[in-house]
Amino acid sequence: MAREPTPTILIADDQADVREALRLLLKAEGIASHGVADPAAALEAARRREFACALIDCNYSRDTTSGEEGLDLLEKLRQLAPELPVVAMTAWGNVPLTVEAMRRGAADFIEKPWDNARLVSVLRAQIALAEGARRERRLAAENALLRGEAGEDFIAESPAMRRVLALVERVAGSDANVLVLGENGTGKGVVAQLLHRRSPRAAQSLVKVNMGGIAESVFESEMFGHVRGAYTDAKSERIGRFELADGGTLFLDEVGNVPAAQQPKLLRVLEDGEFERLGSSRTLKVDVRLVSATNADLQAEVAAGRFRKDLLYRLNTLEVRLPPLRERAEDILPLARSFLARNAQRYGRDGLRLAPSAERALTAWRWPGNVRELQHLMERAALLAEHDEVGAATLAFGEAAAMPAATDLDGMTLEQAEAHLVQRAVERADGNLQRAADALGITRQSLYRRLEKHDLRDASGDAD
Repeated sequence: MAREPTPTILIADDQADVREALRLLLKAEGIASHGVADPAAALEAARRREFACALIDCNYSRDTTSGEEGLDLLEKLRQLAPELPVVAMTAWGNVPLTVEAMRRGAADFIEKPWDNARLVSVLRAQIALAEGARRERRLAAENALLRGEAGEDFIAESPAMRRVLALVERVAGSDANVLVLGENGTGKGVVAQLLHRRSPRAAQSLVKVNMGGIAESVFESEMFGHVRGAYTDAKSERIGRFELADGGTLFLDEVGNVPAAQQPKLLRVLEDGEFERLGSSRTLKVDVRLVSATNADLQAEVAAGRFRKDLLYRLNTLEVRLPPLRERAEDILPLARSFLARNAQRYGRDGLRLAPSAERALTAWRWPGNVRELQHLMERAALLAEHDEVGAATLAFGEAAAMPAATDLDGMTLEQAEAHLVQRAVERADGNLQRAADALGITRQSLYRRLEKHDLRDASGDAD
């Protein structure tokens, strides 16, 4: 099996013992590092490979006091790799140098001598934010590629979807919380992305959380973070999802699955933006726009006593209801062509197109699995088509489309086969990542890493 990617930090410091201490600290946290002794070597390393983050000292052997060498390196790194977050290391109490480093583009700073927990926390936060920004850029580029025009990022040719798009355009600019409702597979995650990209917060992070994949025992740590020593295995500080989304948008998918015991904690942060990390008494405050999604009837859940009415009121300041695919027939063929193009590119089958017989079959089907079913059907067609023109005979509906045939893996690379099997496991588990991980015989964290590795956002709930 392919080796899972490990984030690598570029460390620039002229003291070998400092570089070694940082290497050992980060290695214990599962983070690789590449150390260099001077600015020239740092720039050469950044030219040769991609790093998750850079940690640079501000003083080197030629000038050990002013910090000018470090500030010059900071500027050159920002020019060479604008998306690379750079964390500056400064002497304790050197406020003017810290301010100047932040002014010139440093993402954060670490004081020397450093606190291990803070250093790891800062680097993890910058890695997560940079990866989130990269995913957003990839998604935007993919939308432009598939639709042929950069300004179009939502297929809405049917009257039903045009009404949804008009509502999204009206509410995107506000900070009001939005609840997106609809059957499984209707595209709730896509609407959440669109709300974020059309909002004033678009330059900040969109942090996505599958609430159905978070065990109740780790809910507080995942959402609010924890401090070192908060529980037995808490060996370092952790930033929660609310902090990561500060200034941006937090998307809570499958929000109907929030455990009853955790709902009051979620309600509090929605009411006043305040929370404490697990194990800490220090109150933190964040500015987050919340978008939630569910296929559940939350009013019925409230009536049954399983969901708090006051929490529902906080979630659904505005509601966006997505129609099932069977009620937006005009969108079926444009969506099918878009998904076929995406999968043709993914599997090296450029030139695939739908035959008239396939188009008739697609428009006649009732689509119980909605857009997700269509998406997976087009992936299957891209894998199994014997010719450039995909006919009706290549398509399979219902159970035949949902279950992978033994020949699906024929001709795939190891990477493609792993991505295929991971995606299918998540589909069969209806987006429940714990069940999917159990079916694959791996841990949930390993499944998370494989979803990120293969960029399988839709499989883990983005197409909901």
